[in-house]
Amino acid sequence: MGPVRWEGQRLDADDGGLLPGMPSTRGLLRSVQVPEFPGVTLHEVLSRSALNKVPDGSRMPFGYTINPYRGCLHQCVYCFARKTHEWLDLDSGRDFDTQIVVKTNLVEVLRRELAKPSWRREHVALGTNTDPYQRAEGRYRLMPGVIRALADSGTPFSVLTKGTLARRDVPLLASAARDVPVGFGVSLAIWDDDLHASLEPGVPSPRARLDLVRAVTDAGLPCGVFLAPVLPGLTDRLADLDAALEAVAAAGATGVTVVPLHLRPGAREWFSAWLAREHPALVPRYRQLYRGGAYVPAEYRTWLAERVAPLLRRHGLDGHSGGRARGVPGEAPSGVPGDDEASFPAGSLPAARPAAPAPARRGRGRAPARDDAVPGQLALI
Repeated sequence: MGPVRWEGQRLDADDGGLLPGMPSTRGLLRSVQVPEFPGVTLHEVLSRSALNKVPDGSRMPFGYTINPYRGCLHQCVYCFARKTHEWLDLDSGRDFDTQIVVKTNLVEVLRRELAKPSWRREHVALGTNTDPYQRAEGRYRLMPGVIRALADSGTPFSVLTKGTLARRDVPLLASAARDVPVGFGVSLAIWDDDLHASLEPGVPSPRARLDLVRAVTDAGLPCGVFLAPVLPGLTDRLADLDAALEAVAAAGATGVTVVPLHLRPGAREWFSAWLAREHPALVPRYRQLYRGGAYVPAEYRTWLAERVAPLLRRHGLDGHSGGRARGVPGEAPSGVPGDDEASFPAGSLPAARPAAPAPARRGRGRAPARDDAVPGQLALI
């Protein structure tokens, strides 16, 4: 592998000629393969920043994000964040699943940024791009330091995850909540075991994530569930939605937000190849649904909202959605922190919006992206 753009994040970036895996005297970029993650390369980098400013004018209910990792071992075929790997000169398919960038000095940098007199303690969100509790977190243990740094500085924060490794930190999160507002959300998409194994092979089982919801709420924290993404023709049957929402309610979730599948560049190509291979009969339907861009048309959103609304009422889940469900003060107009363009709060119908254009690739020689969060790309994992 040749030099990639994320070398610009290295503190030793001025040491010319270094390749990934080569040490230097002023800093270290180490690429390692470990037995617990066969076929995966972990790229340990020294990051110059930890807090990512949400673009001005965004509808997000938070001002900053933190992303400890780039790439994701969850390996979700539909993951929107795949496109961001191309900013590193890695591909949005297999590389996204197996080339994981780890910001090893994240906590140190974060504490330094939070200590600045200019820091106004705006809400910080984790899990808006790749999952902070993906399996690599079990090796690097960055999140406990992040949680402590945010709480010690008086900064409110929230976490969205599919990773049951978060159970390790529930006591720490509960402790932090005594000092600052803390929100928590769990993403659940697929309930069929075969479909789950095929589409999100690195994600813990739905049952394990429901157990996480119960553990979080038992600790006294709000825990919203994102039923995301709902896959047309695969997970939008009435019986499937009813069974999912019944299980979510039984786990004690403080609210639910439903998110139909969106297919942005990067994810679109990867998911389309999977669909053609596994469910070829659905290919014409998806071409029709997504002919206008990344998002399903308003007609499908209306149909899905009308299908879901009575189920939410039946299971007592229609009171809160989006930010409110996970304890985030305020929320985006469409109700979902992290995906204001592609989802709706329980029981409401959004106005149709045009498809978001794909971000332009930066040419070589330009400054590297500051982090994973780029305009129009803050979304569910």
